[in-house]
Amino acid sequence: MMQRESAGGNSPMRALTLALAGTLGVGNIVGVASSIALGGYGSVFWMWVSALVAMILKYAEIVLAVIYRRRDRDGQLHGGAYYYIRAFFQSKGFAKFGSVIGGIFALLCLLNTASMGSIIQANAISSAFEGQFGVPLWLTGVAVAVASLFIIMGNSERISAFTEKIVFVMSVGYVIVSLAAILIHKERIIPAFGKIFEDAFNFKSAGFGVMGFMFARSFRMGCMRGLMSNEAGCGTAPAAHATSNTKSPAKQGLLGIFEVFVDTILLCSLTALVIIIAGEGVLSFADNPMLITLNAYATLLGGWAGVYITVSVLLFGFATIVCWAHYGREALGFLCRSRTAGKIFVFAYAALVFFGSVCSVSLAWELADLAIGLMTVINVSVLCLMSGEVKRETEEMIK
Repeated sequence: MMQRESAGGNSPMRALTLALAGTLGVGNIVGVASSIALGGYGSVFWMWVSALVAMILKYAEIVLAVIYRRRDRDGQLHGGAYYYIRAFFQSKGFAKFGSVIGGIFALLCLLNTASMGSIIQANAISSAFEGQFGVPLWLTGVAVAVASLFIIMGNSERISAFTEKIVFVMSVGYVIVSLAAILIHKERIIPAFGKIFEDAFNFKSAGFGVMGFMFARSFRMGCMRGLMSNEAGCGTAPAAHATSNTKSPAKQGLLGIFEVFVDTILLCSLTALVIIIAGEGVLSFADNPMLITLNAYATLLGGWAGVYITVSVLLFGFATIVCWAHYGREALGFLCRSRTAGKIFVFAYAALVFFGSVCSVSLAWELADLAIGLMTVINVSVLCLMSGEVKRETEEMIK
């Protein structure tokens, strides 16, 4: 059922911050470092190119999610790629097939929620705190699990109220510190851009640059191993934007474009400039992208940068944990509308956060890579088939 009413739900901007909480992640800190180490400075240029393509996909999936969202008996808005996937096949006379494909997509989303959304993010946080402050893994795990449980026990509006605050704080803080590192050495800015463009047009930089963009965005999405997919197009962010009380699907889609801009054009670019300005010496840590970024900031700002990077990992990682709890619960709601199942999910998710803090995450990466790859194939295929509907909504907005 289509829901265009504006009553209830989150404001369009609050829905955006909920989506940004899932989009922004520790990949903004280490993913760019990896792409530069693998593909050279020119890879940054191809990150920008890839971002422009991703904006189109993000816009389309958000438009469709807002069109095909629904309200539950409590008046809460729910939506996601699984709803418009099912609706598309139903409109073609394949209702059962649509339900099956939508259900498969929801199951994949749950798998990715368990692996990337909780285990991998929690592991990044606990590892950072152990390395920087010597805090035991289990202690960090308990703290993060309890904190996440407190927030995700509420509905989407409670979760988005939290992300509205933390996304602003962590994004502005990261921009300020990064700009400080760059402007302190402002004489190196133009040469840094020169290195990017000089190195951009060779096979190695182009290949790893596109992969690096996806790596940077999908470090928190489960594609660290270079899987050729990215968050824009895999169908996760629509679950956040569908909670918006907007009447215009196309206008909400425009905020999705802004989401990609903030994540890649702004934050990832700032990280890249800091690394390039810091000099080639920091790339000696190519086997550990976290150390590349850490040493780049330390080189330009001093030793306190280690504390800053650790706090950034906490904020970015925790925001992703909270947002993906919403994504997982929405996927579960598509499969089963039982409130008991929803409550069990909340506690199981918190348990996975603790588990991820103290365990090895190699298997979790493999499961996340598989899940997001299949999600992207399904979602992008349907987006292409429904492009006419996206076009009509866009024309309606322009009138």
